[in-house]
Amino acid sequence: MYPKKLCPKKLIARVLNSTIPGLLLGSLFLVPNAFSGESVSYRIGGSTFEGYFAGADEAKGLVLIMHDWDGLTPYEEQRADMLASLGYDAFAVDLFGAGVRPTTVTDKRQHTGELYKDRKKMRQLMQGALEKARSLSSSPGQAVAMGYCFGGAAVLEFARSGETLEGFASFHGGLSTPDGQNYANTKGKVLVYHGTADSAISMQQFAELAVQLETEAVNHEMTTYSAAPHGFTVFGSSRYQKRADEQSWSSFTDFLAATFAP
Repeated sequence: MYPKKLCPKKLIARVLNSTIPGLLLGSLFLVPNAFSGESVSYRIGGSTFEGYFAGADEAKGLVLIMHDWDGLTPYEEQRADMLASLGYDAFAVDLFGAGVRPTTVTDKRQHTGELYKDRKKMRQLMQGALEKARSLSSSPGQAVAMGYCFGGAAVLEFARSGETLEGFASFHGGLSTPDGQNYANTKGKVLVYHGTADSAISMQQFAELAVQLETEAVNHEMTTYSAAPHGFTVFGSSRYQKRADEQSWSSFTDFLAATFAP
């Protein structure tokens, strides 16, 4: 966890020695000069969860971040800090439970599989996290949800639930719609950022979602990035693609600026 105050030189040194390997210098301009991030314990349905809240001075709005299948990690915390630096309160949600941060593929599949099989629980966990985030935020009125990979699929689940948010953004997330579900109750804009070279989520699923959103008159914007694989935003990984990451982040933050404009 980052301290609340760091001078710029110490900040850069801390970032370069962070637990996220290979962080590119090109992304440093997005990292704030002062951190306010902290772990937050909260309870839903008798279970304890541990999220991460990064507060901005005079926040313009609230952003929820849904994690990948390895649980809430420093990656989502860094994204929250980046959003706070741009003037938004950000809450990185915990969908697995305090202390549950799977490291093996088997465990990751187990925890995501449990939520995929229990969509009602998945929605309840996101709703509970949203309530907690709003209780912490200085600007709780308008809110947007975003997510990566599994978190991107969760965000689309949240959109289908009819939750009243300004937007739902999925970054290289699962795009298929479960049987019996649709986007008829979706309130906010849906944004999808996808890699054309994604071998996990096909372009056919991308196209099917586009048709569904258009048919159901959902305000949406969907973008694919050439040669970008699954997980193209993950700093330091072999799948990271700088161009796709920076362009999708720029598009998303432009959306936030327009959505939360005074």
